[in-house]
Amino acid sequence: MAAAEEEEEAGSAGRARVGLCVLCGLPAAGKSTLARALRRQLPQRPGWACALLTYDELIPPEAFGPCEPEAESEEPSSLLPRWKRSRRELLQCLESFLLALLTGEPLSRPATATQPAWERFLACCRQQGLLSAESHAGAGNRILAAASGPLYLVLDDNFYYQSMRYEVYQLARKYSLSFCQLFLECPLECCLQRNRLRSQPLPDQTISLMANRIEMPDLKKNAWEQNSLLLQSLGTSEHPCATGLSEQIIGLLATALENPLKQNEESTEQKEAARAISAASAIHQADQACRRIISQAMRDAKDQSVLPGEMKSLAEELSKLKAGLLEGLRQGSNWEAQMCLENQQSSPAAWGISSFQHQATKVLNKYISK
Repeated sequence: MAAAEEEEEAGSAGRARVGLCVLCGLPAAGKSTLARALRRQLPQRPGWACALLTYDELIPPEAFGPCEPEAESEEPSSLLPRWKRSRRELLQCLESFLLALLTGEPLSRPATATQPAWERFLACCRQQGLLSAESHAGAGNRILAAASGPLYLVLDDNFYYQSMRYEVYQLARKYSLSFCQLFLECPLECCLQRNRLRSQPLPDQTISLMANRIEMPDLKKNAWEQNSLLLQSLGTSEHPCATGLSEQIIGLLATALENPLKQNEESTEQKEAARAISAASAIHQADQACRRIISQAMRDAKDQSVLPGEMKSLAEELSKLKAGLLEGLRQGSNWEAQMCLENQQSSPAAWGISSFQHQATKVLNKYISK
């Protein structure tokens, strides 16, 4: 037994120490300033290394355009907004990098990631010295030897939903990495003022909407968010890194490194939180898909010259149908689960979208045939 423990310790000693640090907060809250400070100052600690994954640079602007289902695809994932698919691709590219770093295996593009997404990810890695200079998208991607100290990968994004951050946590847990969160709190009006001074400002409405929806780390409720730090960011002079990284920030990063996550170690609270996040994601996915189906049905009705009064009734009936579906998903009834099995669907959301499409078509045909 002692020999086995010594062997395990020896293996872990030679293993790369990697941490994933999530930066989250409203646009213009100061995340990028903090990210640059981390990138600049962490390597000043003996043996430490740091690299940034800036989502604004790795996800193209066109990903935030109207959603278009993939051609000849009936998978529910094809109905996801393009920005959400792009985020998923980025995490898959990151996982491929982590796997190669930890195992020494060749770095390869994930099968589910597009070539442009992979090329952007590789370019980001090369610029920060994570890949050899001769590496390119086609072949020869080689991860440079890891330093003796830890490597922190800092993910710079809004991460305004818990589900977005939980995906990163799951990735860290899968490979027994360190995980922590830095959440920048900044008053909405301050963010709006800063944003207006940018060369390419976001609409005020976008930031205001995000402020209403943002989900702050809940250290009491979510055990997986324990390694989190809430930082106040009120102005340039009050920015958390205005005079260098604080001892609080360094302490959080060091603590996370000393306590990497363990695979399959999940408390009842974490499991319940994971189920809640998964359910919320499924409901959101179903809601977005149903909205697109309703929009298409209304366009079809208009093309068929359905009268204005009937159009209103059609819209009300479809909205009521959607509300019923979403409520059913929230309840998570056994009846739905049984229907999923009978219809060979992988999830209630997948079955719900398919069922709604069928019912919406029946309702539309009723109005067209009048």
